[in-house]
Amino acid sequence: MPDRVALVTGGGGGIGAAIARALAADGCSVAVADLRIEAAEEVANELERAFAVELDVTDGASVKRVTSELGEVDVLVNAAGWDELRPFVETDEDFWDKVIAINFKGALHTTRATLPGMLERRRGRIVNVASDAGRVGSSMESVYSGAKGGLIAFTKTIAREAARAGVTANVVCPGPTRTPLLEGMAEEGGEKMIDALTRAIPMRRLAEPEDIAAAVTFFASEPAAFITGQTLSVSGGLTMA
Repeated sequence: MPDRVALVTGGGGGIGAAIARALAADGCSVAVADLRIEAAEEVANELERAFAVELDVTDGASVKRVTSELGEVDVLVNAAGWDELRPFVETDEDFWDKVIAINFKGALHTTRATLPGMLERRRGRIVNVASDAGRVGSSMESVYSGAKGGLIAFTKTIAREAARAGVTANVVCPGPTRTPLLEGMAEEGGEKMIDALTRAIPMRRLAEPEDIAAAVTFFASEPAAFITGQTLSVSGGLTMA
């Protein structure tokens, strides 16, 4: 479908940037949204059909402002995310709030702002980037796993509520992916963590952001119109159920 407008949160780097590039290549006009406007501009400037917007997904007013300026949003991709590796007993409520605000509540804000228009127009795609941590758990990521698990359940519910209007909602769950976030965690946990993750993956490599973007682009496409409420792991076989 030509002339679609896609909003990609967390589009300034990592998986979000790869998704923005893939959707632009697929013919979408892409709003590359990120709290780091310089990073969003750098990605948008690479593309013919893209523009940068400054967006804080944890701030409902910021989300409403951006979506009002965009007007119709045909494809919403929630790729913004954040975490730090910590045992649960070493976390506190401020940490919980930050993780939940970015990884779960941010998607609530963007969905609430864009879904009514999709329902009215009787078309739309919502693709939420969760994590295999939300499906099977992940040591040192207790709150993040909980937030991503919540995002999966939320997406399934939106899929049920929006199905009769022809609006789909699906989840892509990356396994370990070579991103700045993972590299930052590796600095804290040591290179041994990356080596261990790589050995655990049957394909013996980490995912690249483009691997995740391919799955998102499919869910956002017209051929995926009869697929909704699904959770797809992109993990090189690390999880298979």
